[in-house]
Amino acid sequence: MKLSSASKAVFLALLAMGLSACGNLSREVAKDGSNAQQLVWPKPEDVTPIHRGGTFPELAALRQVHTGLNKQQISNLIGWPHFQEGVWGVREWNYVFNFRDGDSDRVTVCQFKILFDEDKLARSFYWMPDSCARYMTPEPMPAPVAAKVAEHDTSLSADALFAFDRSSIADITDGGRARLDQLASELVAEKDRIAHIEVVGYTDRLGSDAYNQALSQRRADSVRQYLVADGVPADSIAAEGRGKSDAIVQCAEQARKALIACLAPNRRVVLRVEMHGE
Repeated sequence: MKLSSASKAVFLALLAMGLSACGNLSREVAKDGSNAQQLVWPKPEDVTPIHRGGTFPELAALRQVHTGLNKQQISNLIGWPHFQEGVWGVREWNYVFNFRDGDSDRVTVCQFKILFDEDKLARSFYWMPDSCARYMTPEPMPAPVAAKVAEHDTSLSADALFAFDRSSIADITDGGRARLDQLASELVAEKDRIAHIEVVGYTDRLGSDAYNQALSQRRADSVRQYLVADGVPADSIAAEGRGKSDAIVQCAEQARKALIACLAPNRRVVLRVEMHGE
């Protein structure tokens, strides 16, 4: 990949700062990059001169950031880190991002941190404040039925479907039933174009691996059963639980109530729709 003159200048400047950096800001980053003994956030005003005031990331690119990416792949999506902690040898990158909500002129300033494992692969992600994690999740947009189905991937908040730690059909909330009824109606209307539907359940990291795997499977099964009862063909829809894998956000240790709230984006049920001829 050839870099433009501007990109080369940015790269060389960051490389020079990396060579003079003194190491990670956070204390005792775990070997697998899953956490740190103490997260340390640099002051936003300490960004490098070329990042003064932070940047406005492309949301579509930001939402492609996930575990397992290497540093070059991360930089292709959201750019190089904004501070002088270094580039290649370190296991922590920090950013200052600006966001606008809708058509509002109000700008929200957020800090984003990535921790890497010993192989320099991205493993955990943090936001300050925690509420900024919402920008990693696409907001639901009203659209015609055909357009919604054509998106292929619909993410439902598990908290909106079930009470915390619940999973049966009887536990589905009134609001969750209304949303599933709407979704079932859309899927039934498009059933001749649908090749396959997969319901995938996820949990947060609280609890054991075995418990979370079972909980995610029960929730996926309940959503599938509900949609089938609403008319979605049973032979076109499958359910799978993936426990606490593929986390959208990582949250520092804090009071349990606050931690549960922070981890909410990870608790979800995703419907993946495969259409004929697409």
